[in-house]
Amino acid sequence: MTQAGRQGSPRNGSGRNGSGQNSGRSFQGGAGRGSGGSSAGRGAGFGGSGRPQRAPKPREERFIDPDEQGGQDNAAAAAGSRKPAARSNVRKAGAGKPGAGKAPGTPGAPKPRTATAKTFGTRAFGGERFGQNLGPVRKPSRKRGPRGPVPQSELHDADGVRLQKVMAQAGVASRRVCEEMIAEGRVEVDGQVVTELGVRVDPEKAVIHVDGIRIQLDESLVYMVFNKPKGVVSTMEDPDGRPCISDFVRNTHGERLFHVGRLDVATEGLLLLTNDGELANRLTHPSYEVPKTYLVQVKGPFPQGVGAQLKHGVELEDGIAAVDSFRLVDSTPGHVLIEVVLHSGKNRIVRRMFDAVGFPVIRLVRVKVGPIGLGDQRQGSIRNLGRQEVGHLMASVGL
Repeated sequence: MTQAGRQGSPRNGSGRNGSGQNSGRSFQGGAGRGSGGSSAGRGAGFGGSGRPQRAPKPREERFIDPDEQGGQDNAAAAAGSRKPAARSNVRKAGAGKPGAGKAPGTPGAPKPRTATAKTFGTRAFGGERFGQNLGPVRKPSRKRGPRGPVPQSELHDADGVRLQKVMAQAGVASRRVCEEMIAEGRVEVDGQVVTELGVRVDPEKAVIHVDGIRIQLDESLVYMVFNKPKGVVSTMEDPDGRPCISDFVRNTHGERLFHVGRLDVATEGLLLLTNDGELANRLTHPSYEVPKTYLVQVKGPFPQGVGAQLKHGVELEDGIAAVDSFRLVDSTPGHVLIEVVLHSGKNRIVRRMFDAVGFPVIRLVRVKVGPIGLGDQRQGSIRNLGRQEVGHLMASVGL
């Protein structure tokens, strides 16, 4: 065995080197070479006394400021590691977080409360089990005259119910969260923003909006979506005995339901049902221009330029008609699937437009009316709209 090997062996440190001088030299020289497997650790453990070695205490690493220049190099030196240090320009975890550069234990400055998405994290009707989250409300671009500010004392009804209680009973959120919404200026009563928690309103007369979503306080009103199959007549009763809407509806409310608009017998898809006459009238009135989305299947190939022709307008027997948007969805040998959006409510308007450009419709499905879409709803089924969906639908026609 070589001289270096004898000096680094445990046997030599305990038996042959009783004076402990070699172990002392190894300990002094081993600080730079690391610990654990080096001769310094073994020499220090087996001193001249020959007593059994105790398990060394784990080395406590000193605190390294993560934002200190070259902090990773210093940490490697403190641990006695022989691995090459990582590059100092590597971005530290959490370096971009607020307060990363301050000294430990120093309290940070309070964050300013602003009207951000985090502040408005609780959305209206967020606890609904059914319905769809339709995102921000899109109101129609109708010009209205300027309205001056109204004192909140005029909105107060001494005999009414507290605004936050009305909102909570309508399913907006808990009463505490409703109070936060009022304080944040997210609630409107009769078109005016309310920020005072003591305001009382009459639930039967007040028009309340939260984040632009109308709160429906009349529980007798019903809003449904029917996925109409092919061959069903868009009427509640048919004297010829053909399948109609009433064959699929179970009206447990005892009030007369009626359909919003209609689809021809061969057309499938979304049909709205309600007993809210005001909403139905606005959805069908041409001045509100409620968009309707259709999927159209025609024979292919579909030449270029026909879509631009449909967007520019085609001549029909009752005037010029145009689509708002045109998109090619899918193309297979012999068939083409197209998505069109238009706001016209004329009878058989989509079929007549495609006939005019020389591509008769093979299959036609309406998949969306305003903000309400079919999604994965089964054909022939009926579902109730969620409160958030009802609010978006009302907002689309200015209610």
